[in-house]
Amino acid sequence: MLAKRIIPCLDVRDGRVVKGVNFVNIRDAGDPVELAKYYSDQGADEIVFLDITATSDARDTVADVVERTAAQVFVPLTVGGGIRTLEDFRRLLRAGERFGSQCVVLAIDARKRPEGWYEVVTAGGRTPTGIDAIQWAKRGQELGAGEILLTSMDADGTRAGFDLEMTRAVTEAVSIPVIASGGCGSLEHFAEVFEATNCDAALAASLFHFGELTVPQVKDYLRSRNIPVR
Repeated sequence: MLAKRIIPCLDVRDGRVVKGVNFVNIRDAGDPVELAKYYSDQGADEIVFLDITATSDARDTVADVVERTAAQVFVPLTVGGGIRTLEDFRRLLRAGERFGSQCVVLAIDARKRPEGWYEVVTAGGRTPTGIDAIQWAKRGQELGAGEILLTSMDADGTRAGFDLEMTRAVTEAVSIPVIASGGCGSLEHFAEVFEATNCDAALAASLFHFGELTVPQVKDYLRSRNIPVR
């Protein structure tokens, strides 16, 4: 089994890290560059920046954040939010990344429908698309995505655990790496998602931002459960 990755996620709005529940009730969580360096020093395997303002001015702000972070942090950085054109890709990649499928991550936010299927949603979960998340994940792989960041909008911010059913369905449908996101609230939840699904990485935000857990604590716990980590 390949080593599993632990990824802190930094939601960035107006140059600050924030965190809410289902993208509402937002709290300030600090400076993104300082937090990224803190997590890198702790042994995070990757850091995700998500621009939740997603305006053109905000993209410039996030590009500046990425550039300043890349000068100090030497783990992979993934950046999302408001990326609509090739120029948006270029701006962010020039700030600290390289082109290639390995650095194109398809972010999928999805909710379970009453009929039992998973629907891709946009705008922080507020806008349904009618697109089946499993089929979209397959299509994303066909189009050249190197990785999928899969967020359960039902679980996001609830701290009740990852959406194991949805994560399992997507990981079984594609062969590229999948990052599980949304709902982590304890050490046990990290172990559960790795033991119950084929995901390659687990992402969390508020648990790390507000000092409840550290990356080393998570990795030590996973090792105690015989789950390989870097």
